[in-house]
Amino acid sequence: MTLLVLGLVLFLGMHTVAIVAPQWRDAQAARNEKAWKGIYALVSLAGFVLLVYGYGLARQSPLVLYTPPAGMRHLVMLLMLPVFPLLLAAYLPGRIKSVTKHPMLVATKLWALSHLLVNGTLADVLLFGGFLAWAVADRISLKRRVARPVPGAPPSAMNDAIAVVGGLALYGLFVWQAHAWLIGVSPR
Repeated sequence: MTLLVLGLVLFLGMHTVAIVAPQWRDAQAARNEKAWKGIYALVSLAGFVLLVYGYGLARQSPLVLYTPPAGMRHLVMLLMLPVFPLLLAAYLPGRIKSVTKHPMLVATKLWALSHLLVNGTLADVLLFGGFLAWAVADRISLKRRVARPVPGAPPSAMNDAIAVVGGLALYGLFVWQAHAWLIGVSPR
């Protein structure tokens, strides 16, 4: 569990710098943007590796906090449906992005909430609850700060179609086999 927590602290901590210290973050980027991006990427990658490995270890001896109803997985399948299109819409600006404002944060909140509905171990609550809390805090902080532009395609009405079709294809791939292959658990 220690590796999971350390991974979450590093990964989400690095992603929280812009929430709690936006001026400091901007000063670091202004001083040496490549160095800042390199440090940000290395710390985030180290955190991600630790949280994935730590989560895998924690799943081997789970501490059950609650047992979700078996039928909840159907609701989760429905809640997960827009996640991949929203993730793609973050980089393919169109109507979806303009309506949701921050599609990646919406996707993260849906992903985390839906996984909390069907997973009740301490490791699950730490992982998915941590991401949910971070996404909510980031969205609230974006009301007080200027969002940095996300690199992506030029705005286009076609981007929505690409995000929806591509996102649903990714969703289908994950339901079909990718989730079981990557995570070791079939969502079906």
